[in-house]
Amino acid sequence: MPPAYPIAIVGGGPAGALAATLLASKGKDVVLFDEKLAWEKPCGGGVTHKTLQRYPFLSDASSESNAVTKCELSSPSGNKVCIRLQHPVAIFSRFALNGLLLDRAASAGATIRKERITHIERVADHWELRTPHNKFQASYIILAAGARNSLRSQFLPPISASDLMVTAGYFIPVRTSLMQLQFLKGITGYIWVFPRPDHVSAGIAAKMGETTTADLRRTLENWLEKNGFASDGASFYSHILPSLRPQTFEKLEVAGEGWAMIGDSAGLVDPVTGEGLYYALRSAELCAEALLCGSPEDYAESLKPEVIAELKLAGRASERFYHGQIFGDSVLQQMVSLTAKSASFRELMSDLFAGTQAYSDLRARLYRMLPTVMAQGLAGTLRNWSVDPQLSS
Repeated sequence: MPPAYPIAIVGGGPAGALAATLLASKGKDVVLFDEKLAWEKPCGGGVTHKTLQRYPFLSDASSESNAVTKCELSSPSGNKVCIRLQHPVAIFSRFALNGLLLDRAASAGATIRKERITHIERVADHWELRTPHNKFQASYIILAAGARNSLRSQFLPPISASDLMVTAGYFIPVRTSLMQLQFLKGITGYIWVFPRPDHVSAGIAAKMGETTTADLRRTLENWLEKNGFASDGASFYSHILPSLRPQTFEKLEVAGEGWAMIGDSAGLVDPVTGEGLYYALRSAELCAEALLCGSPEDYAESLKPEVIAELKLAGRASERFYHGQIFGDSVLQQMVSLTAKSASFRELMSDLFAGTQAYSDLRARLYRMLPTVMAQGLAGTLRNWSVDPQLSS
C-alpha cells in the first residue's frame, strides 16, 4: 500500500487554523505550515454578530476583543452621524485572534510547523512541499496564505490587479470606544478607525490603480491629524486584499485535483466592506466538511450558493455604492443623510454591520421601507426647519 500522507494546510490565519481544527478533531492527520504563526495582520479585525453566532468560541474569547456598540459614519463632504449598533462588533487584535485559532488547532491534534513553504509540486499520487531547509509530503493541499502569496500561481494565475484592494494604516497606542468610517470622494474604499483592546487600527483602503499607496498614506495621515489622532508610537502597515469584480466571481476557481483554496487565497472578501473573516471561516468549514465526507470535489459546489453568490452580488453593488447617484446626490452622501434622519434606515445599517442583512434581499428591503424612510427623512427636515431660524425664514 502507498504511504498515507497528511493533509497539508499552508497558512495559519483564521481560515487555515479552523480547517486544521475541524479536520484534526475528526482524526485526520493534518500539518499546518506558517512562517509567522500568530502575527499582527494590518486590518480592522472586526468580527460581526453573524460570525459570532456561527462560531461561538469567538464569543467565549471576549477578553481578547473589544465589543463596540457605537459607530460614526462620515460622508465625503464631512457630514457625520453616530449610530448605536443593535449587536456589538467584536474587534480583535489579529495577533490575538490568530493565536486563539492556532491554539485550538494544536489542541485538536494538528501539527503546527513554523516554516515557510517555498515550493509545491505534484509527484505521482502526492504533493511535495519544500521549505528552505526541509521537504514534506502531503496527500492534499489547502492553500490559506492570502491573496498575493506566490504559491497561488502554482495552482492558478495570480489575482488580477483589477481584483485587488490596497490598504495602508497605523496601529496607534490609544484607546477609544468609537468605531469610525470616513467615506471619500472618488475612492472605492474608506478610512476606518477600529478600537482594539489596547490600541486602534486606523487605515485606508482603495481599489488598486485608483491612487498610489503614498497618496493613500498622506490622505490618512491628514485625516488622523485633523481628527486628533497623534502618530507618536504608531507603527505603519500596508497590505493587499482581494476585491473581486462580478465577472471574476462568475468564473472563480477554488479547487482542483488534490487541492483547494480558502479565505483570501480564494478571493473570498466582500468587495463593498472589505470584510473577509466570516468568509474565511465559512470556506474553511465547507472545505473540511467535503474532505471529511470523502468528496473533496463537493467543496467548490457547496461554496457557490451561499458564499460566492453573496459576494457576486456585493461585487455588483460596489460600483454603485461608491460611485453611484441617488436622489440627486451620491449614494454615500445620501446614506449618511438617511441614517441621520430615519430610524428605519439606522436599523438597516445596524443589520449590515451585524452581517445579518444579506445582499440577496437588500434591494427588496429598501423598496419595502422606502416610504417610511422618506417620511422619516421629511419629518427630520421639518424639525430642522422649525429650530433653525435661517431655514424657517
